[in-house]
Formats: sequence, structure tokens, C-alpha cells
Amino acid sequence: MTVTKADVPVTTASNEPAGQTEPVGSARSERLSALVQQHGALAVLVIVSLVASFSFDSFATGDNVSNMATSSAFLAIVALGMTFVIITGGIDLSVGSLFALGGVLAAWGSRHGTLVALLLPLLVCGLIGVVNGLLVAKSRLAPFIVTLAAMLGARGLLLAITDEGADTFLIGKGSVLAELGQGTTLGLGNPVWITLALFAVGAVVLRRTRFGQHVYAVGGNEDAAALMGAPVARTKILVYTLSGLLAGLAGALSAAWLASGVTILGNGMELEAISAVVIGGTLLTGGLGYVSGSLVGVLLLKVIQNVINQIGSLDSSYQQVVSGAFLAVVVIAQTWLGRRRQLM
Repeated sequence: MTVTKADVPVTTASNEPAGQTEPVGSARSERLSALVQQHGALAVLVIVSLVASFSFDSFATGDNVSNMATSSAFLAIVALGMTFVIITGGIDLSVGSLFALGGVLAAWGSRHGTLVALLLPLLVCGLIGVVNGLLVAKSRLAPFIVTLAAMLGARGLLLAITDEGADTFLIGKGSVLAELGQGTTLGLGNPVWITLALFAVGAVVLRRTRFGQHVYAVGGNEDAAALMGAPVARTKILVYTLSGLLAGLAGALSAAWLASGVTILGNGMELEAISAVVIGGTLLTGGLGYVSGSLVGVLLLKVIQNVINQIGSLDSSYQQVVSGAFLAVVVIAQTWLGRRRQLM
């Protein structure tokens, strides 16, 4: 009888002959690759922050840190939903338009109370997410095309509601919604605490629930996931619904922070969210990703933007150049690490 590698029982190094164990150097290299994949962005964030703290007196001040954290919160919420989508091997280009639409709907709904202002964007943006998921999962359409159409449709709905941008809906000062966006707790804006809570829940869902296991399984190998009994279609529908809900919520919080629904917001946000997620270690091909990494990716992009603003002599467009360079380096590194793992 031929004994295959799968037939050999796995034992510890203490009771297994040296010839039957995996080379120590190979295992160590694989662990190092995984460590770089998961925590590389965090190391870069720490280094950049330290250099900026010593280079600019105003960088590490309480006001600047608080402003960076609050401005990062809205993109981070969008990136959280994008993380789930990308891990399944999909993409969502509609989140920027849904973010803007959610803000306008929240400002419009604030005239009828805080509850309406919060539920309306969640309902509309979540429904658009459901449609995206149904078309991707049931009709087998390409996520790029489906979410591109949703992006255009949501932007068109936004313009129709605001009379081509001529109408700007304001949120009354002193309202509960305004306090939710502009208030602070323990020195940090309320949107920051909401974002941290959402990421904590997202991490638990992704790592500790059956749904999270299905998300990874679908992204790793959709056919194998289906053979194992994973609800592939339902998982895809849920992740796109989640992405739509979070984009709408981020838009509502942004409108509360600005006290108005600004129609021009959200342009290019889908690309920022994708960049942050990929920089944080999530593979564009799916099957591997980290909620915490996406948060680090968002913070890294915002720190780079703040550093460029601190320099003063550089145009804000340099932030896009640097972000693009970071993204290119990360994708190249991910490809290289993936090939190394296949050869091990």
C-alpha cells in the first residue's frame, strides 16, 4: 500500500524523526511572511507617526490627533464593509455614492426626527446593497459591473433628491443627531467611538462566527465552499447588504458632523476604501483579510495626508500619489508572499 503525505499522522518535533518534519527554516519563513502580511501596515504606520511627531511640533498634539481620528472614522466604517466584500472575492464600487446619498437622506430626514434621520439612509442604502448582492449571487453578474451601475444609480438618486445639487438640507444645531456627530466623549468625537465599536463587532463576527467562516470559505474557493455546504449565495448577499448599510451609516454620521447633507462628498471614496483594505493586508483575490488591518490602512492613509498638510509646500494631490505608491508596493508584496507560500 502506498502511503501518502496525508496518511502520515502529525506529531510534535519531540517524538518525530527529523526526516519526517517540515524544515524549521521553511516553517519560520512562512510564519514571517504571514506576520508581514498581517502587521506590515501597522509597522509602517508606527514608523511614519514617530517620524512625523519628531518633525512637526503640531502633529502629536491632542487637537490634531482628535481631528485625524474623527475624519478617519467615516472612511473606516466604509472600509469595514468593504473588507467583508473583498474577502469573498468581490468588490463594491457603489460605497462612495451610497455614502453621499446616506448623508443627504439623513439631513433630509432630520426634519422628522433623529430616528427617521438614521433609519432612512440605512433602509435605502441597505436595500441597494441587497440588490447588488442578489445580482452578483443569483444572476452571476460581475461585481464590478453591478456595483458600478449602483454607483451611478445612487448618484443619480442623490441629484434628484437635491434638485441637481441646488438644495442643501441642514441639520439643526443642538439636535440629538448633531450631538451624535459633533459631540465628544473622553476627548474623542462620538463617531470615533461608534467606529471602534463597529470594528470590535466586525472582528468578532469575522473570526468567531459561522458567517465569518463562510466569508473566508467563499473567498478562498467558491466551488469547494459550496461542496462543503456553505451558503455561497446567501453569504454574498449578506456582505453586499452589510457594505451598503455601513456606507449609509457613515454618510449619516458625516452629515451629523458637518450639520448638512453635502452632495459632493463621497467622490473617489470607494477607491480610498479599497486602498485601505488592501494596504491592511486583505487579498484582492479573496480568502484572506483582517478587520484590524483595514482600520490600520485607513489610519495610515490619513496620517500620510496629515503629514503632507503639515509640510505645507506640497499640494494635496501628493497624498494621492503617495497612497497610490503604497498600494502598488503592497500589491506587489502580497503577490510575492503568495508565490513564496505556494513554493514552500
